[in-house]
Amino acid sequence: MTTPRAADRQRTTKETTISIHLDVDGPEGKVAASTGLPFFDHMLDQVGRHGGFDLTVEAEGDIHVDGHHTVEDVGILLGETFREALGDKAGVRRFASGLYPLDEALVEVAVDLSGRPFVVYDVPFGEVLPLGDPPFNPEMAEHFWQSFATAAGITLHVTRKAGHNTHHVLEATFKGVSRCLRDAVRVEGTGVPSTKGSL
Repeated sequence: MTTPRAADRQRTTKETTISIHLDVDGPEGKVAASTGLPFFDHMLDQVGRHGGFDLTVEAEGDIHVDGHHTVEDVGILLGETFREALGDKAGVRRFASGLYPLDEALVEVAVDLSGRPFVVYDVPFGEVLPLGDPPFNPEMAEHFWQSFATAAGITLHVTRKAGHNTHHVLEATFKGVSRCLRDAVRVEGTGVPSTKGSL
């Protein structure tokens, strides 16, 4: 690798102000997230640590209304930053998949750095219990991954295979997607892995 795969982006709306730094090759292993939603920060920490990324996320949003805008906009900006950092994706492995357990929870994930945004997210819950204070609505995890995958231009499948503890299921999901991203961005060749010549 001669060109660093890193990017910095900012996003400001009437609802949120966000800045993100991402280095997908994570030479220093630094991860820091501050969004005003402690459980969401915990999940973003999983993205950096299990993705093998240097990641900094700083966000201020209207969480006095709801966490929705903050979670959505972080997903959008992180996806844009990820896509910019990867550049033309020359040499990347492209595909990755696996099963990821956390105690009783088990999640299946598959990723394709396809350039074509598509998400299949099948992670049902029984009773939806908000997590943390201020609360993170577990249903927002799907919206986060939808926003991320659309902005990043990736195909993402996430399926809950087992689990009843909401925290465990969501954490397995974030760890699993992040591990797959780590594998998919790995450089193992020189050309773009597509018959089209671009991703």
